[in-house]
Amino acid sequence: MNIARIYRFDFDHPVDKLWAVVSDTPRWGEASGFPKYQVSEQLQQDGTVKVIGTIEIAGIAIAWEEPPANWIAERWFEQQRIFTRGPMQRMITRGTLEDRQAHSGLELELSFDTRNLIGTLLAKRLVAAFEDKVRALLDIADQLIRAEQPALFKSGYQPSPSAQQRAERLADAIAETPYEHGLAKKLISHINEGQEVDLWTMRPIALARRWGASSSDTIELFLQSVRTGLLESRWDILCPRCRISKAVTNNIGELPNGVHCDACNIDFKSDFASNVELSFSPSPSIRPVEYGFYCRSGPGVTPHIKGQCSLQPGASRSLPLVLQHGDYRVRTLEAGNEVKLTWDGGAFPEIRVCEDSVEIDSTEPAGVIRMVNVGKLRRTVVIEDQNWLRDVLTAAHVTTLQAFRDLFSDQVLRPGDEVSIRNITFAFTDLVGSSDLFTRLGDAEAYHLVREHFAELGEIVRRHQGNIVKTVGDGIHAAFLAPDDGLRASIEMQRAMHAFKRRFASANLSIRIGLHAGNSIAVTLNGRLDYYGEAVNLAARLEGQGEAGEIIMSKAFTSDPAVGGILSRYEVQERRLTLKGFAEAVTICKIKPQQEHERNS
Repeated sequence: MNIARIYRFDFDHPVDKLWAVVSDTPRWGEASGFPKYQVSEQLQQDGTVKVIGTIEIAGIAIAWEEPPANWIAERWFEQQRIFTRGPMQRMITRGTLEDRQAHSGLELELSFDTRNLIGTLLAKRLVAAFEDKVRALLDIADQLIRAEQPALFKSGYQPSPSAQQRAERLADAIAETPYEHGLAKKLISHINEGQEVDLWTMRPIALARRWGASSSDTIELFLQSVRTGLLESRWDILCPRCRISKAVTNNIGELPNGVHCDACNIDFKSDFASNVELSFSPSPSIRPVEYGFYCRSGPGVTPHIKGQCSLQPGASRSLPLVLQHGDYRVRTLEAGNEVKLTWDGGAFPEIRVCEDSVEIDSTEPAGVIRMVNVGKLRRTVVIEDQNWLRDVLTAAHVTTLQAFRDLFSDQVLRPGDEVSIRNITFAFTDLVGSSDLFTRLGDAEAYHLVREHFAELGEIVRRHQGNIVKTVGDGIHAAFLAPDDGLRASIEMQRAMHAFKRRFASANLSIRIGLHAGNSIAVTLNGRLDYYGEAVNLAARLEGQGEAGEIIMSKAFTSDPAVGGILSRYEVQERRLTLKGFAEAVTICKIKPQQEHERNS
């Protein structure tokens, strides 16, 4: 028997706010009081993956297949469950959003096909209660939006007095460290007030944006909170297609060499820069969280996917286009190729799908996405925003931070293991005339000055989101995630050394710095994470080409737009030379920051 009803709701906010509420099915499910369920994935012969959900309610075992959900962000969604056990046969939820400028509307359809009398009675009960439940959740979301609260659903969790006291003691301990930055109380409030969904995978970069705080300060807070015992951390290895964690380890030295994603039917390797994430959750002594699913698939689970639609063989579909200008990736949910494109607001290309490939080969009228399946198998088209890494604290990012080096020196790769890292900036410094310094001042005093200069440079590196990989003789080897951070730190180091000479007049210390960015591999040397490769070697060679007070960069390094903006304030000297160990000549660029500073002052 079919039991169905259509509901209509008005929402006193723009359609993007309404979408944020109704599409967030995991948080919606938790706020509604739905129980969590378990999931398994079964690869089929045609390359599709069957997702099976199971749960037990009131002693009744229920199992269902969960086909891929369909949606276009801010306009439409459709989800269904096909039951293999229990009183139901099928459940379908469809939603259509209407944009009314400052307001919006929602039309929801809830439909059940029942297997027996118990299913029919249950479906009638659910249909009758559904409208009140949705309206109550929309009213709560409306109030929270008006109050400018970042969370759109409330959590009913209440911490025990002992857990609260324990958290406050830990916050006091964190406040005594250099890494608290006035944020520990915010973190505890988030743990106590957030939904369980928000605590399974806590991302400090996303929270920093919500708090209006510095991302580097928030990352340092999280790292210190792990060391203190407020949080736990883990390394998640994310599938490069579905972006879901497929393997977990507590130590970077235990990263698996290869990982398989059942949902996408692909094998992949760990990549520090793109799919190894350091994520966090509360310590069970502060707030225990139980993992499970309130919703396995849907736009709230994968918000970077802006459109997803299943097509039967020979089928086509035209759907409304609601995208922001930017970079996108088109692929199928099943294994196959992918196509990257930049959309500037004009016509969107038609998407054509075969059994194991996808292509874009024509353009449709503006405002429409047309998808065509010309193959013989059902396929699901996916359109996703390539900016999904924005909130992910990658291994490449966190391992370049001095706080990580200081707090987690035990996190190293297995001997013999190496992991590829892309786009790291390396800086090498060297004291000019250090041999003469030891001769003039004696070993003890000269060593003291060298250590003082190490401390000064180390603090500057840390302020610019970098870390000291190691000291090399009387210089440092530093790493930065962004080229402009490396250049700003180098400029500040040169200016700091000018002040250093004034403080220690007898020393007359100067440094030269070499800078380059490029690919490398991470390895463990002498019990610490280190970097190896041509980019590292070139940065070290460049340092040797400078004179006191100079920063020497490769021409390739200066081509970075942010670096070019900084260098526009300086007189840059170029020359081409051959470096030891490099077959081809290299163009180098030099600046002398203190000289420019004196000229402009």
